[in-house]
Amino acid sequence: MKRVMFVCKKNSARSQMAEGFAKTLGAGKISVTSSGLEASQVRPEAIAAMKDVGVDISDQTSKALADFNAEEYDVVISLCGCGVNLPAEWLIRDVFEDWQLDDPAEAPEIFPRVRDEVKAKVEELLAALS
Repeated sequence: MKRVMFVCKKNSARSQMAEGFAKTLGAGKISVTSSGLEASQVRPEAIAAMKDVGVDISDQTSKALADFNAEEYDVVISLCGCGVNLPAEWLIRDVFEDWQLDDPAEAPEIFPRVRDEVKAKVEELLAALS
């Protein structure tokens, strides 16, 4: 079973949505965690946007990447272009991708669009990993 880490700046929206979709769509196929370059809080807009499509992320919490060991993951996905800021050990996993999705925190009205983009990227990732 592949172990996937989704990472973003604050682990408050994009990476949380990716974790929620991956846990739902990849149940039993992958192990999933998300984190941020720094921990913060899961944005209520992210929780609401995911609830609109039937995925509950209300129990997820924001976590710092520094609390995890890179060697425990096979796949690392950056959602915000922060890949350049990740420690080198995170960049040399079996799979590293940087999706560079827009930050909905800067324009909350785009949460639904970004959520749908995250879902499509997670579906592509799951297909590639199977």
